[in-house]
Amino acid sequence: MEIITSHLNADFDSLAAMVAAKRLYPQAELVFPGSQERNVRDYLRQSALVYTFQRLKNIDLAQVTRLIVVDTRQASRIGVLAGCLVNPGLSLHLYDHHPDAPDDLRGELEEVRPVGSTTTIFVELFRERGLSLPPEEATLLTVALHEDTGSFLFDTTTARDLEAAAWLLSQGANLNVVSPFIVQELSSAELTILNRLIESATTYTIQGLAVVVARIALPEYIDEFALLVRKFMAIENLNTLFALAVMGDRLYLIARSRVPEVNVGAIALEFGGGGHASAASATIRDLSLVEAEEKLVWLLHRYVQPRSLARELMSAPVISVPPETSLAKVNDILTRYSVTVLPVLDAERRPLGLISRRVAEKAIFHGLGGLPVTDYMTTDFATLSPDATLADIQERIIERRQRFIPVVEDERVLGVITRTDLLNLLVKERAGVAGDPERDEQPSSARRRNLNQVLVSCLSKEMIVLLRSIGEVAKEMGFSAYAVGGFVRDLLRQTRNLDLDIVIEGDGIRFAAELARRLGGVIRPHEKFQTAVVKLPDGFKIDVATARLEYYEHPAALPTIEMSSIKLDLFRRDFTINALAIALNPEKFGLLVDFFNCQNDLRDQQIRVLHNLSFVEDPTRIFRAIRFEQRLGFKIGKFTERLIRSAIKQGMFGRLSGKRFFQELKYILAEENPQPAIYRMAGFNLLGFFHPALKLDQRLKNILRETHRSVAWYKLLYRDEPFRQWQTFMLALTSRLSMRQMIDFCDKLELIERDREELLKEKLAVGKILKVMHHRALADKRAPESEGGEVGGTEVHAPAAGIEGPPLRPSEVYWLLKGLSTEGLLHLMGLLVRKSGKRAVSLYVTELSRQATHIQGAELKKMGYPPGPLYATILNHLLEARLDGLVQNAEDEAAFLRQHYPLP
Repeated sequence: MEIITSHLNADFDSLAAMVAAKRLYPQAELVFPGSQERNVRDYLRQSALVYTFQRLKNIDLAQVTRLIVVDTRQASRIGVLAGCLVNPGLSLHLYDHHPDAPDDLRGELEEVRPVGSTTTIFVELFRERGLSLPPEEATLLTVALHEDTGSFLFDTTTARDLEAAAWLLSQGANLNVVSPFIVQELSSAELTILNRLIESATTYTIQGLAVVVARIALPEYIDEFALLVRKFMAIENLNTLFALAVMGDRLYLIARSRVPEVNVGAIALEFGGGGHASAASATIRDLSLVEAEEKLVWLLHRYVQPRSLARELMSAPVISVPPETSLAKVNDILTRYSVTVLPVLDAERRPLGLISRRVAEKAIFHGLGGLPVTDYMTTDFATLSPDATLADIQERIIERRQRFIPVVEDERVLGVITRTDLLNLLVKERAGVAGDPERDEQPSSARRRNLNQVLVSCLSKEMIVLLRSIGEVAKEMGFSAYAVGGFVRDLLRQTRNLDLDIVIEGDGIRFAAELARRLGGVIRPHEKFQTAVVKLPDGFKIDVATARLEYYEHPAALPTIEMSSIKLDLFRRDFTINALAIALNPEKFGLLVDFFNCQNDLRDQQIRVLHNLSFVEDPTRIFRAIRFEQRLGFKIGKFTERLIRSAIKQGMFGRLSGKRFFQELKYILAEENPQPAIYRMAGFNLLGFFHPALKLDQRLKNILRETHRSVAWYKLLYRDEPFRQWQTFMLALTSRLSMRQMIDFCDKLELIERDREELLKEKLAVGKILKVMHHRALADKRAPESEGGEVGGTEVHAPAAGIEGPPLRPSEVYWLLKGLSTEGLLHLMGLLVRKSGKRAVSLYVTELSRQATHIQGAELKKMGYPPGPLYATILNHLLEARLDGLVQNAEDEAAFLRQHYPLP
């Protein structure tokens, strides 16, 4: 048996395509998989078609050997007939005009063409094969063409659809029959439903586009619901409409769009339906009406693309030069900002010409560097208005071969659009990252996405209110505010990060002062770097910076800072994953700004720099790359890793202050588990930069492992005492350096006096403790059980930690460890090899260090002991007795004193 079928709730295109297929498969049976739209049923009742449609219940699915499916390729849309898809040897033929979808059926024969109706495909096949049609069938196909193309007004209509209609007229199609089925009057009941639908509508503004969502619940299925949706769009003159309807016990989605930014077919596909960009539908399963609308709004934020206007794509402010600038100076500016073209603007910012790096370099080569730029600039160039469309941009860049287009309004340059901007938009490829063979003239345009749903789901109500307040203050001051950096990165990763960094397009310090005043906080400004910290009454801190552009006078120099915009501010950042921003001003709140396709690197879990000289300009970024790689579980990109090795090979580290490297090392050692980052540094041969004697051998690996275990154990105690983890790991990392080498280490990294004293003090104290343990072991004639190494003189190294004697009394442990900081104690635990030694330190940390006697100096005086040096002797002896368990309470202590220190 051969069967011709189509999708559930068949429309005219389904019916017409089935009838047309019968011409090509005369032996096949026509079978609807389910119900038909009411106007289709009306047409069948009064038409002169000679074909018979078989009832579904009369079909034995197991006997089907060929299945011809028209107007769909979705198995879910052919109802129970999908059961025959598993028949052995089934021949599947598909005819469809809808866009491809991931779960499309694959057939032995597929006729899929980008036209406005499946009917058009069959007309083209008839014409190719020289077939003709009787007038009745030509009329049916004409009705289908009109319905599926909106009488040729839908934007999916093609010239081929009109050609098909012309051919059908030549075959005798009767337009008098067509008209009643295309122009339909609504009944009073349908008008009531339409009014309810209109009243239920909500308008969402997404990416600047108005998207209307309507919802309704009806007791039973309405055949003409799609017609009501069409009428709704016409009455209200809507560009996009999504209608959700509960009819009986099922939930349906009907979607229509007149704008390319909203592809309703892609959204319907997410609900298990289908269609094309301008018209689609779905039967929604396992969701309530409310849940379906929530999912729909989420999908809209995901799929709706913003309009590609020049104002949105351009880069601003523009790096430019005045006409009197010399060619030598122009070349310096081109190099400083890593661009290849500069516009020449007069005092009113009107464009006079363009100058490229190639021209400037050639002029200098020929000794013309002192001439003004106006002598050699290009004056024949095109411009764009801020409202220019994507087509306008393409025409200038592709057809006119102009790679740099000034955007001009009222004769003044507002921004520029480059070839990279256009390519980035059209092919969605990586732009502006290390490894690109060429970076175009200015940082490229942004890829935008609304994150309102992410903000609501990931942030507290208080944080969202704070972000909105920041945006409102910025708007009132005429500024633009953005959340940037790690806060945005981790928000996209749905990871908690309360380090809020704000960038202001405007005066960041003045904004911070006003924000602090509004929120009752205080401000700490840093005029030199145009930044400020706002501390709120609850202690929460907000870092505020003025949008800035950094350039470097020479490799490894501190950056020179100039005023800029958010685009250039993000361009200066260390890695693509940190070059993201979220707009906070009310009109754009929640809009993600991504100029460098950072979302791709987040998805791919890659650490990549923004430009090839990143590590040359700031070598400390190497340590940040390692830290982010290990903290986030990402991988440094291959090209970025090659740049790291190149910077190390060129010895860029010697040109930078040791303080900055020490700060980056502290950040690494403060991570939850610094070991992988230390291993990675060793892999890049970076440990030797800190000191030539630092080598990651097996003994140091063991020390780092045990130190990590000790720190993890301490954190589980939930102590209130301050604890600096970085210091413990710094002691561990340098544990095998001598004191002389440790001093050299501190000198090279320019440690401040406090950090230097604490590290040296703790290292020396731990060394003495290990030395005491070593001598006690020798005195008790225990065989040394160390990891090797030399112990003696004034230098005590970590290997002595393996030597142990008999267990120390608690009082001995107390006096041995008293005076060590928490950092030193955990360092000692990391050095000790045997469990008994670790238990001794553990006992001191958890119990002994907190012990105190009931009797103190005041009680001794009351008891009649004369004040003086004897008090210290008595109290220390009494404390030892308590530590060793000889006394338990005040009465025991009094008896101890009477026995050992009787009064005369």
